[in-house]
Amino acid sequence: MKSDIILKSFIGFSLFYLSFLLFGNENTVWFLKPYLLPFLILAVYFHEKFVTKKNLLTALTLSWIGDIILMFADKGELYFIAGLIAFLLSHISYIILFSKQLKIYLKKSKIIFWVGVTAIAFYLIVMMLILLPSLGDLKIPVFVYALTISIMLLFALKGFLNWQKPANIYILIGAIIFVASDSILAFDKFYTPLQYSSFLIMATYLTAQYLIVTGILKLNKKK
Repeated sequence: MKSDIILKSFIGFSLFYLSFLLFGNENTVWFLKPYLLPFLILAVYFHEKFVTKKNLLTALTLSWIGDIILMFADKGELYFIAGLIAFLLSHISYIILFSKQLKIYLKKSKIIFWVGVTAIAFYLIVMMLILLPSLGDLKIPVFVYALTISIMLLFALKGFLNWQKPANIYILIGAIIFVASDSILAFDKFYTPLQYSSFLIMATYLTAQYLIVTGILKLNKKK
């Protein structure tokens, strides 16, 4: 019950934050951002014990650290790289989490899986072909990051084919939107500035985190 209330509070606070972001109130947005992810962290913390709870808390905490570091990205590239590393570790934590959850369920659907693998590989190739000319010294870090989020999405797809509904749908859609959020950020920073990029990045990011957390909690809810 406490976990559900905190999740609803996260939705309300996120909408409050996004409304300021949409209308360009940068000072208010800057101060509100660090308080977003703690709602999800607390929702997981107060949820009943389950196998991957620590992994989920780790992923969220690393994302939160990445959020805070990226608040200072305009002060130097080092902050951007440090934020990138924090989110890279967060995605690795999600990969480990999905992998552990997959050991609990054993269904299979090979055709849809390989169609998904092809789509993810196509995404990775196209993204890198577009971004590579403008990456400079960041070619390898950005490629490693893009590969990691693609693997995270692959594990979410595998989970979608194995886990029960509606949790599997929440997690897969959350993972897809997470990749979309990172892609918007990459396009905006390395390719061409996008209109309302800050709003789009944060709206997709918060939606993705909420869906993944909600999906994992539903997946591990005791009957």
